[in-house]
Amino acid sequence: MGTKAVDENGVKTDEHKTDEVTEAAESTGAEKKTEAAKKEGAGTPGTTASDGTDTPKDADDTPVNGEDTPEHHDEDGTGTPAGPTGVGQGAGAVVSAGLGIVSLTGSWVGTVASARESLIGQLETSSSSDVGMLIEKGYGNAWQATAMWGGVFALVALVVGVVVLARPAFGAPGRPQAPWIKSVAWAGVALGVIGLLLAVLKYTNVLLGLPSTG
Repeated sequence: MGTKAVDENGVKTDEHKTDEVTEAAESTGAEKKTEAAKKEGAGTPGTTASDGTDTPKDADDTPVNGEDTPEHHDEDGTGTPAGPTGVGQGAGAVVSAGLGIVSLTGSWVGTVASARESLIGQLETSSSSDVGMLIEKGYGNAWQATAMWGGVFALVALVVGVVVLARPAFGAPGRPQAPWIKSVAWAGVALGVIGLLLAVLKYTNVLLGLPSTG
């Protein structure tokens, strides 16, 4: 082994050749490491490759075959859009039917109004001896007051029932109304019509009029 880098004839010595081989081996190893780092960076989710190309953070998060993401599902997991539950319509139908029944059977409001009119009639006719006036003031006005309040309840029942039946036309399209809600609402409408008709007939003395005193 010579100690000189180049001999007199300009020929490289063995020591210089050894240095060149070592440098070539180190350069080849560095290139292999760089290529391995590029492959590893391109295959790892959420990383950036050496060539500057961004890779997806998580490929599994992308919807496949048109599947909805979790935020597109409703609370019950059926995949249908959230909408009205029909609780208000059901309550309205029950209220309509209840008011229709009250209009036929009577209410405490009608009872109090009837007793009040009867008392007023007695006070107005306390010094009168006319039987017809006694009947009209003492009973006729009281019965009319009962009929009037029955008609009010019947009218409210009719209006509420019609509103419940017409509500789906102004709601979400394609969402049918529950059958039981329709049935109860129709019952309220029917009872309201009957109660209103009876109230009008009684108030005008066509039905159950005052007895004749002649």
